[in-house]
Amino acid sequence: MPTYEYNCPNCGKFDVFQKISDDALKTCPTCGANVVRVINGGTGVIFKGTGFYTTDYGSKKSLSSSKGEDKSSEDKAAESKAS
Repeated sequence: MPTYEYNCPNCGKFDVFQKISDDALKTCPTCGANVVRVINGGTGVIFKGTGFYTTDYGSKKSLSSSKGEDKSSEDKAAESKAS
């Protein structure tokens, strides 16, 4: 069940466990004042499995080319013409 956060002008912020299909609260359960549902970012994203780090995918060649260590095709063409 999702947790919804509400803001009461008298009591401050409080959390309520509600079904998604339930209507939003209109009054504070403590003091009866009008409340506003706070929209927050929720939880952080959790990445599971492989492929989320630069070392998890790609070949060593592609990693070195992204660092500028691999020669460009123009440099290789110039070397082959020189020999």
